[in-house]
Amino acid sequence: MDFSLTPEAEEYRRDVRRIIAETVTPAERHRQHSTGSFVCAPLHRALAERGYIERAVPGIGKGDPIELWVLFNEMEKAAAPSDALSVLIIVAGIINRVGTSAQRERILPSLLAGESLACLGYSEPDCGSDLAAVSTRARRDGAEWVINGAKMWTTMAHIADWVLLLTRTDPTVSRHKGLTMFVLPMDTPGISISPVPTMANERTNATFYDDVRVGDDCLLGGENRGWDVLTVGLSFERGVVGDSNAGVSLLRHFRGWAEQTGRITDPLVREKMARTAIDNEVAKLLTQRSAWIAASGDLPGVEGSMTKLFATAAYQKAVRWFQEITGPEGLLRFDEPGAAAGGWIEYEGRHAPGCTIRGGTTEINRTNVGQRHLGLPRGT
Repeated sequence: MDFSLTPEAEEYRRDVRRIIAETVTPAERHRQHSTGSFVCAPLHRALAERGYIERAVPGIGKGDPIELWVLFNEMEKAAAPSDALSVLIIVAGIINRVGTSAQRERILPSLLAGESLACLGYSEPDCGSDLAAVSTRARRDGAEWVINGAKMWTTMAHIADWVLLLTRTDPTVSRHKGLTMFVLPMDTPGISISPVPTMANERTNATFYDDVRVGDDCLLGGENRGWDVLTVGLSFERGVVGDSNAGVSLLRHFRGWAEQTGRITDPLVREKMARTAIDNEVAKLLTQRSAWIAASGDLPGVEGSMTKLFATAAYQKAVRWFQEITGPEGLLRFDEPGAAAGGWIEYEGRHAPGCTIRGGTTEINRTNVGQRHLGLPRGT
């Protein structure tokens, strides 16, 4: 694999960097951290106007495949909000791959134009990352489906237009085979949302589905084929879009603090910075491999698990190092006098643990790598 960027990709990178600088302003960052909604509508619109959202969606994008990585690499380096865009790209990629022509015509244009958002209705209060254990029930009632149940960690649900909803349609077969995926509007009667604040300032949600009625036009990928659809989504999510380059922004913030305080000459500080830079480079290469596979039309299965597993663990390790070095100043938040790196070190300390959970927990990804790559038996 050759990850060197073409002249066109370099120009793409410069333009993405310019758009981020122009749209993710200090006022916009303050709004995100104060409201918990980590989405920047001006950024989405500006990227869409240049065709950059469409170019990034696996299976749709017409640019160099590595541009998918470039987009999120630049966003994470700039600490720009990437969660909403990553989910948008995941959902668009799934619909493009397994959706009907009517679903593609009805849903994709507004997503690719940066005009609408999507959320993922996967996890539930009692099953967490064990998605094969979901109990939200969808049963056939004539020409309609009736959905009842609850989902947890439905980030962006309060501002999303669409939800990708995993349900159980046949409880009599093995748990992987009785699942069905739906894609439906969030304003469908019977859907309610309750906010769930997180320690990283982000608002996620609990969502409830009470006698929600939808037709077959919302069925995505076929009845009892939900696990196959979910696999497509997780392949895009793990190691392709987001949570794999966060260490770059962290290192930049810490280096600024070290230079400002004079600690940059401390051998221990320089060692930790060097180790973090090495980890960031490894995470970058793993992410580029996953992005190349996805954007070339294949699915990065275990490669995505490897990427997410390494990148999020390295990010959390670096945060711990830098908080130990900055001491009490590393525990001060944004706008507090004396906060290390303006409060970014403290924030990253709260943000890093969540990255090891969403998109599949560290334990789930270790199991994937152990069984599918190392050939270890189940339960090892």
